[in-house]
Amino acid sequence: MAHYIDSFPGRKILLDDKEYHYFGGTAYLGLQTDPHFQDLLIKNIRQYGTNYGSSRHSNIRISVYTQAETFLASLSGAEACITLSSGYLAGQFVSNFFYNKQYAPFYAPNTHSALYRSKEKSYTTYTALNIALRQHLSKKKRQAPVLFLDSIDFSGCNYPDFEGLRSLPLEDVILVVDDSHGIGVVGPNGGGVFRLLSPLPAKELIVCCSLGKGFGIQAGAVLGTKQRTTELTNTPFFGGASPASPALLAALLQGKGICSQKRKLLQAHTKLFLGTLKSPEAFRYMDNHPTYSHPNFGLTDYLIKNGVITTNFNYPGEDASLVHRIVLSAAHTTDDIERLVYLINLYGTS
Repeated sequence: MAHYIDSFPGRKILLDDKEYHYFGGTAYLGLQTDPHFQDLLIKNIRQYGTNYGSSRHSNIRISVYTQAETFLASLSGAEACITLSSGYLAGQFVSNFFYNKQYAPFYAPNTHSALYRSKEKSYTTYTALNIALRQHLSKKKRQAPVLFLDSIDFSGCNYPDFEGLRSLPLEDVILVVDDSHGIGVVGPNGGGVFRLLSPLPAKELIVCCSLGKGFGIQAGAVLGTKQRTTELTNTPFFGGASPASPALLAALLQGKGICSQKRKLLQAHTKLFLGTLKSPEAFRYMDNHPTYSHPNFGLTDYLIKNGVITTNFNYPGEDASLVHRIVLSAAHTTDDIERLVYLINLYGTS
């Protein structure tokens, strides 16, 4: 059931004149409601305006784009970076680039729709994917295989160990990884999974991502080699698309200290949650990531009756399975976490 509200869903939301604690969404660092980060954004809106609709190929160019892309490349460990107006656009941008007869697309289990450009379906298991890739390569087709996958797919198949990925013939495969739920949250200083995946013997590694979930801004990014990012920026797709707001990218650059503080707070919350939960095995989760999935509709309903709303909807579409997920945020307080754990532990003994 959908609920409509009139403000950003932070640690609490108001529904039908009743206040609920909220443990859902994707605002992992809680930057969207942080007053210091908001002040940075407002200050930069006054400098850069509310929107910038010009092409990045224009003869007049704003320097903050290059500054932000240099920062993100350094943070992630990539050679170069491109920013766009959203993470979904970043995924479609890369997918569109490889959608031609030179390449053969393959989709790992649970791949997000942002990476799809055709009617192909993702493989249900890595075993099936492995067989299909090796069969393709054995026929010595000229099409280079491009494997699309999500770094964090909430099933535990990928991050942090990527065991299924390691079984594949990666030396002949171009990897395109969506790290929307990782960058800003996992990895050294929130750099995401690029450094983690770089040692794998892939033919090429490209990471695309949203900057909204971890860094709290409406923007996307593509990380890869200088050669590949240059090819991508020279396309009509990139030249014709409006860029991310320069005010947002400036706030990202100036808010590095805030992000670091929020990340430490989030890590403390996850430690408290798991450390006081009586049955953590009832949840599917990943180390250092603040999301906890479960199949129990009864728990979701029980929490709602006790003033706690969590993620609970069909994703990514109405035909998909129902998602039950508890999401911790740096915006939460210690009391919020302790109350949540108390309710879950009480449910487990009822």
